[in-house]
Amino acid sequence: MEALRAGRQINKIWIAEGAQRGLTQPIYAEAKRPGIIVQSADKRKLDQLAQGVPHQGVVAQAAAYRYFEVDELIAAAEAKGEEPFLLLLDEIEDPHNLGSILRTAECTGVHGVIIPKRRSAGLTAAVSKTSAGAVEYVPVARVTNLAQTIDRLKERGIWIAGTDVNDADEVYRANFNMPLAVVIGNEGKGIGRLIREKCDFLVRLPMAGRLNSLNASVAAGVLMYEVVRQRLNASRSAAAGEGGAGARRKG
Repeated sequence: MEALRAGRQINKIWIAEGAQRGLTQPIYAEAKRPGIIVQSADKRKLDQLAQGVPHQGVVAQAAAYRYFEVDELIAAAEAKGEEPFLLLLDEIEDPHNLGSILRTAECTGVHGVIIPKRRSAGLTAAVSKTSAGAVEYVPVARVTNLAQTIDRLKERGIWIAGTDVNDADEVYRANFNMPLAVVIGNEGKGIGRLIREKCDFLVRLPMAGRLNSLNASVAAGVLMYEVVRQRLNASRSAAAGEGGAGARRKG
């Protein structure tokens, strides 16, 4: 449904025979306007098309997702009159984590997500399903070298915040009210050494239990909403005529 609403190029849709009318009717209605063919098919056909991805009785054959350029992500923020808010994912390999991160990114107004071409999950059917359609709205850029991309972002005035379980300030003491890119590390090893060194500052989430880390998508969600909280507070303070302190880049 979100692919249809977003205007994705869809070639054909298959719906399982005997599917509930409440499920199929909105799909038929949305597909009719752009003239997309919708066919009934038995469940075995859908299983074959979905290749192991749970399909809930509906499968769409769509064009591959377009990856954006980094400059397009920044331009999207400028078009909205907002300070850039980006995510950099350092080798997030689980497609379910990527999908969950995209879903929260869409809800928190992130202007774009940047992933490396190697050792990273890409935009697949599993990612699309886990994102609950957010993949249709959050632009994703795929880059050859994440470290060089960070340098380019810094040249554009964007601050880089990394996540780390050690040697970092607690996230609630950090200032995120600035043009910002937050780095989320790999599910097992976290942020790579070179990427960590390029961050302007590091933050950590407080841990009161026996485990010392969160799932990557959960940690990303906490950080995204902390950025939203700080920006909302800053906006309200500005509306009330209060000033805010600036920040200085390290080094």
